[in-house]
Amino acid sequence: MTKHRIVIEPNSKNTNYWKDLWNYRGLFYFLSWRDVLVRYKQTALGVIWSVLRPLITIVVFTLVFNKLGHFPTEGGVPYAIMVCAGMLPWQFFSNAFSESAGSLVANSNLLTKVYFPRLIVPASSVIVSIIDFLISFIILLGLFFFYQYIPGWRMMLLPVFFLLATVTSMGAGLFIAALNVKYRDFRYVIPFIVQFGLYISPVGFSSNVVYGNTSWAIGLKYLYSLNPMVGVIDGFRWAIIGGDTQLFLPGFVLSVLVSLLLLAYGIIYFRKTERTFADII
Repeated sequence: MTKHRIVIEPNSKNTNYWKDLWNYRGLFYFLSWRDVLVRYKQTALGVIWSVLRPLITIVVFTLVFNKLGHFPTEGGVPYAIMVCAGMLPWQFFSNAFSESAGSLVANSNLLTKVYFPRLIVPASSVIVSIIDFLISFIILLGLFFFYQYIPGWRMMLLPVFFLLATVTSMGAGLFIAALNVKYRDFRYVIPFIVQFGLYISPVGFSSNVVYGNTSWAIGLKYLYSLNPMVGVIDGFRWAIIGGDTQLFLPGFVLSVLVSLLLLAYGIIYFRKTERTFADII
């Protein structure tokens, strides 16, 4: 049996912390598996909810934006596929962000009893959302079969954009999780952030609808790209739809930078306030 020695030294913030993350990987697996088991416990439909929720949203968005609003599709694909290409990353982000943001408060009894790197708690919450994403990906495959659509080589780059979605949700989740420990008002703010983010992200429509053909469209593209989920969703659509779909590369780079800055600041703020969690919570 392998034994690990935990060294706690004064004025040593990072020397042993990242080693502890590896040493406590068993706890990470345990918390992740526990959340997976509890997620749909005592529900009649179980994991079917992972498919049913985004499917209903895709149907509603297709009816509202395409059938009633006559919004154009992108790349000549059926509108349902375009919406699904935006809904899957958004559903993952909203679930991962919400779960990680409230994870510390939900595990308050664990935080006050034993030492372990608190970063494990919100990180393990994201694993459940990854599993939900993989299950809900069946919807996209079903739409491919229904519309007899064959994606191109760009689909091979989809994991890159999924990694970007993970970075974005983790960065935002760590920052709000740390704030939620001290200010419990954020349990009311989190649903508002998710709902507002859905409105300002190109989930049910193409980004080209927002940009338009105005003389200041370029400036609007850069401004809109400050929302990191714009780069994620546009990247998903570029990979899934293919064809003549274009990715606004400068805006995508800007979204990537915002996501990386969000992750860096989330980790820094989380580590800065981590030592007070057990006392406040």
